[in-house]
Amino acid sequence: MDAEITLRVDGATHRLTLDSRTTLLDALRERLGVTSPKKGCDHGQCGACTVLVGGRRILSCLSLAVAQNGAEVTTAAGLAPDGELHPVQRAFLEHDGFQCGYCTPGQICSAVGALDEVKQGWPSHATPAVSDRPALTRAEIAERMSGNLCRCAAYDSIVSAIEEAAG
Repeated sequence: MDAEITLRVDGATHRLTLDSRTTLLDALRERLGVTSPKKGCDHGQCGACTVLVGGRRILSCLSLAVAQNGAEVTTAAGLAPDGELHPVQRAFLEHDGFQCGYCTPGQICSAVGALDEVKQGWPSHATPAVSDRPALTRAEIAERMSGNLCRCAAYDSIVSAIEEAAG
């Protein structure tokens, strides 16, 4: 069954008619030509497809596009709308937080979302007590980024980049 939806992606509004079974990732890549989120595992296990929806990070391969009707979707490309790099993007470049680069857009979106979660005081599994405000330690960053895999193993540089971006 086809459905009509509207998505605001990286600041541009798009009206789409698509099969109601279409994932957000496929709508972005195949219908809108937005190639920043990558199709890695297509099972929600690698994080290469991570985007921000309403400012929160999600795995776009696990979300149906119709469920995001009317949503504001930001990809890694949308974090630098006028060519001015987002602090996380700049830190990834400065710390070589990538090697082949395939996972990098998902890593960057996940990092932006994770830093916002910390700013809002959301605990993670690594937070010593859920009643405490999380401290942005390397262990805390690693835990929050654990859903984003990097086949090239640039993890140490990724954590350093996120530490710097956090200030």
